[in-house]
Amino acid sequence: MEQKLVFLDIDGTLVAPGEMQPPASAQDAIRRARARGHKVFLCTGRNRRMAEPLFPYGFDGYICSAGGYVVCDGTLLFDCPMEPAQSQGLRAALEQCGADYTLEVRDISYGAPSRILEQAMRRNTGDGMNSEAERWLKFWSDETRVRPLRAYQGEPIYKICYTAENTEQLAPVRALYEDQFVFCEQQMLRFSAGIVNGELINRKFNKGTGIQAICRALGASPADAIGFGDSENDLEMTDAVGISVCMANGSDALKKRCTRICPAVTEDGLAREFEALGLI
Repeated sequence: MEQKLVFLDIDGTLVAPGEMQPPASAQDAIRRARARGHKVFLCTGRNRRMAEPLFPYGFDGYICSAGGYVVCDGTLLFDCPMEPAQSQGLRAALEQCGADYTLEVRDISYGAPSRILEQAMRRNTGDGMNSEAERWLKFWSDETRVRPLRAYQGEPIYKICYTAENTEQLAPVRALYEDQFVFCEQQMLRFSAGIVNGELINRKFNKGTGIQAICRALGASPADAIGFGDSENDLEMTDAVGISVCMANGSDALKKRCTRICPAVTEDGLAREFEALGLI
């Protein structure tokens, strides 16, 4: 089999949401695929710091911050933080409309548990959290990956994540910035249809442009690239690869765009699809 370039989203694809260790089957599949000459890359919305704990499992590079920071075989290919005026304006607009937000720089994040999410959870009982809410609660409790917003020192910002009571709350921010940023949103609580978690992704890049940069650097055809994902921020990835795979636990929107659907991350989905594709 000719060399393939395999791109793996992290949360919900390589690991269960909020976890930091891939299943043993996925670890083995990555090792075996690389031993056969294929290259395997992380392709994530996480910043570099949040992705770093996974580096020891063996990767040939990584696309972080949803395409804003791209490394292949140890070489930095692309580095595109927000312009200071953009990040300052976005922060002011989010504060004005009452949304909570987290700043993601390259090596740390700045934020705090969302008051909107906490208030909603206090008003309800039972198991109302979906995987996205669980992931964020685990993230906010990890002091090695997130610091208080007041500790922000002006480092370049690659991405801003927000929590809002409903998508309409962000209308003023969209009016100002939708031409510059993609507002990638999903619901956070099963018992509250309104509350959304969103990522502001610079329109100068996405996961697909990161894949294209790596293909160019390696002189490889995008037709030989395979992308695995599970959420809306993986949509652009499907246009940049020859084979796109959505996890069974993934979003309906992504399933409609992908060429294949594989078992869920909790059902050894990566390992089973690597074998089905002849990578191992």
